Amino acid sequence: MRKLVYVLLTTMLVALVGCVTINVYFPEAAAQKAADRFIGTVIDQGAPPARNAKPAPQTQEPAQPSAMLLDLLVPAAEAAQTPDIRVQTPAAEAIRGRMQARFGGTLKALLDAGAVGFGRDGLVAVRDAGKIPLSQRAQASAAVADENNDRNALYHEIARANGHPEWEPQIRETFAKGWIERAHAGWYYQDAAGAWKQK
Repeated sequence: MRKLVYVLLTTMLVALVGCVTINVYFPEAAAQKAADRFIGTVIDQGAPPARNAKPAPQTQEPAQPSAMLLDLLVPAAEAAQTPDIRVQTPAAEAIRGRMQARFGGTLKALLDAGAVGFGRDGLVAVRDAGKIPLSQRAQASAAVADENNDRNALYHEIARANGHPEWEPQIRETFAKGWIERAHAGWYYQDAAGAWKQK
């Protein structure tokens, strides 16, 4: 009889855990804020934002017994309530440094000339090769390829660092919008249909 009770309780517990579904939604607002800070330090050549030494203390209400049971069974439930996007990893900081150097060295001049623009996919693209002197085309193509490699690596790193590799497409989309929003007047970008527009 006791064995039957244990089997029934175990079955009920497994069924309860199986019924608990936690949806971790992409934190779009946090991603936009993180993208804006990152992009600003690249385009405006500013220093990376300072990290807070200690986060502000948060007050929590006492947990109900049923909530404590859920937290024991599914500890990620509490973490999913306050999503944030982590951008400052050693790999992302290395990418930021290369992007800043490239932007100050080659990319800004190409954007100013209208030869290169921001793509709708979060990358940069040669828009008008005729605006690049023939002697500088190889260097410009290499700069665009290096920039795109770093951008792809950045989007992947942010998704990985936040424990959600499935967020990479949303991170790419958020950054794509951010690059276009931070573009200077006269720079080119692709609209949603892929047509080039000047800001």
